[in-house]
This record gives sequence, structure tokens and C-alpha cells, in this order.
Amino acid sequence: MIKFVNVTKFYPPDIYALRNVTFHIKPKEFVSIVGQSGAGKSTLVKLLIAEERLNQGRIIIGGWDITKIKSREIPALRRQVGVVFQDLKLLERRTVAENIAFALEVVNTPRRKITPIVRQVLKIVGLENKSDYFPQQLSAGEAQRVVVARSLVHRPKILVADEPTGNLDPITTRSIVELLAKINEFGTTVLLVTHNREIVNFLKKRVITLDQGVIIGDQIIKGRYVI
Repeated sequence: MIKFVNVTKFYPPDIYALRNVTFHIKPKEFVSIVGQSGAGKSTLVKLLIAEERLNQGRIIIGGWDITKIKSREIPALRRQVGVVFQDLKLLERRTVAENIAFALEVVNTPRRKITPIVRQVLKIVGLENKSDYFPQQLSAGEAQRVVVARSLVHRPKILVADEPTGNLDPITTRSIVELLAKINEFGTTVLLVTHNREIVNFLKKRVITLDQGVIIGDQIIKGRYVI
């Protein structure tokens, strides 16, 4: 589903964000990308959604080589790869349902299709009773669930969650991680970017560890893990 082959990203004159990074994530896997600040995690996500371009190597998403993706093709890529950011980017003057619908409106989805899709994703994240709420009326965890719902509207094959629990308390963090695991069980490949060792220990899934732009570990976590 996701292949990075000898991927290198550097910024002139000599700052390397990633060096010869190679890994393969299979369909329906749940994989955590971990590492301290500056390890290269955010750069990896930006390359995955073509927000940044690599300098060397290849990136293949679902059989599509996006290494030299054209600008006009990027929207199609981002419909296949849903992204949940720590920065919620919710529209304060729109309701929960309207925030989710907006992601469909910008790609000219017919109105008759938008309403049932919004209802479906709200049910998945457990917010079907808060569709008419505004962001400021939600708890931090509920707001993050709206972002997850919005990322699902195009039925992406891959869901990338970039530090989605960074501003949440431990109990809410666990509920969001459980939601991501539930989405994974539906068949969506999930890539979780985090520096939170408790999340990793809770999931007990595959973990790829980055350090200064280099992969230093790739393993299935069965016990305790220290980042």
C-alpha cells in the first residue's frame, strides 16, 4: 500500500530531513511512525501527500508512483490518503456537519450524496447527535473526532494521523487511538505519527522508529517500548 524506496529529502545547503528511508506498509496494516522532535516524521507525512517533493528515491502509494506526481494529480492523491492533523483546522462558523460537508463541496460532490456521507462518517466517530454543534461547543476529543470524520469522507484507502492526540488528556487520547484502531479494522491502512510511547504500548502494533532522518528500528511491539 505504501512503499518508500531509498527516499532522501534535504534542504539546502546541507540539512537532511530523511536519508535513504526504505519501508513497505501492506494494505490494512496499522503502523506507528515514532521518533523525537526533528526525527523526520512530519517530513515523511508531507512527502506522502505530495506537500513536499523528495530529492532521491521513489514513493509508491497503492501501486501509483507519486515520485514525480504532477500538480493537477495531487487532489486525486489526497482523496486516497486521508489526513488527521494535530492542528484541527475546523471552520468556527460552521457546524460539525457543515465542516465535514465542506470537504465534499470543494470537489463538487452532488448535494444528494453529501448528506448521507456526512451521516455515515458521524456515526463511525460516534458524533451523530452533535451534527448541529459548532466547534466551540465541543470538547477537545470531540473536535478531534470531527477531524477524523472529515478525513473519511472520500473513503480513503490510507488514513494518516499526524500527532492527533498531542493536545489531549490521557483518557481522551486513548479514545482517539481506539477510534483509529476501529477504522483500521474496517480495512483502512492507518499510519499514526506520534512521539507518545503510551500510545505505542497500548496498540502493540508495528512501529517504525526514526532518528535524525534515518530508520533505526522496525518491529512489532509486544511488550513495553521506550522512544
